[in-house]
Amino acid sequence: MLKGINQWCYPEGTPLEKVFEFSRDAGFDAVELNLNSAGGVGLTVDTTASEAETILQLASAYNLQLRSISTSLLWQTPLSSASEGVREQGRQVIEKQIELAAVMGMDTVLVVPGAVTNDTSYENCYNRSQEELKKVIPLAEEKGVHIGIENVWNKFLLSPLEMAKYIDELNSDYVGVYFDVGNVLQFGFPEQWIRTLANRIRKIHVKDFSTDVGNIKGFLPLLAGDVNWQEVYKALEEIGYDDTLTAELSAFAIGPRTLAEDTARHMDIIMNTGSKVKQ
Repeated sequence: MLKGINQWCYPEGTPLEKVFEFSRDAGFDAVELNLNSAGGVGLTVDTTASEAETILQLASAYNLQLRSISTSLLWQTPLSSASEGVREQGRQVIEKQIELAAVMGMDTVLVVPGAVTNDTSYENCYNRSQEELKKVIPLAEEKGVHIGIENVWNKFLLSPLEMAKYIDELNSDYVGVYFDVGNVLQFGFPEQWIRTLANRIRKIHVKDFSTDVGNIKGFLPLLAGDVNWQEVYKALEEIGYDDTLTAELSAFAIGPRTLAEDTARHMDIIMNTGSKVKQ
């Protein structure tokens, strides 16, 4: 498995050169970039193919792979919205991710499919998001880029059985799961989700979580929470996962290099000991 880190692990506005430098020096194999709104650092909705190729070359100069693209933009333009215009904007975000991923040789884009809210019922979120995803699947298949549906705190797809059904109903080899280990601990056990989702999993996010805290402040550095990393790693081995484990943690306000160094060491403990985490 490759050791990766998300661009969000660094303070907002950190230049890509520093993101790559800190990540390389800490010992990461890959960096996951984010698609930002216009004016953001790195990939944005306005990034051209030529600009994307320049970013790829910069990453290569730091001996880093670029394997996937995430984004927060779909929280503002959810595929589950009652507004056709908002849903169209959401599709455009995913299409931009796919196009940039294809140019840069990445094989997966992270997609938050929608959210259940006071105004959006569970059933509407399910049906609308699937219908919108069906419209972008042809582009994903054409470009050879996988759509990875992430499990997040969106009051949606709350069990591994339901997530598997949701994916299977879309009936494409290019739609799978971007599984976040820490996100599921509030209402399940990540190792069980991994075994159920199995070959549907395209990529993995890692962070830890304290069930005693039980809210958004419960997300913690790796090894500091309640994730059973021994069982998680064992489950990943059982399903034959051999792709990237990407850390997605909140940036340190000061000393951003330190987060990368600490996280890389924590991931080494998890990865280099196989299915047995050192105590």
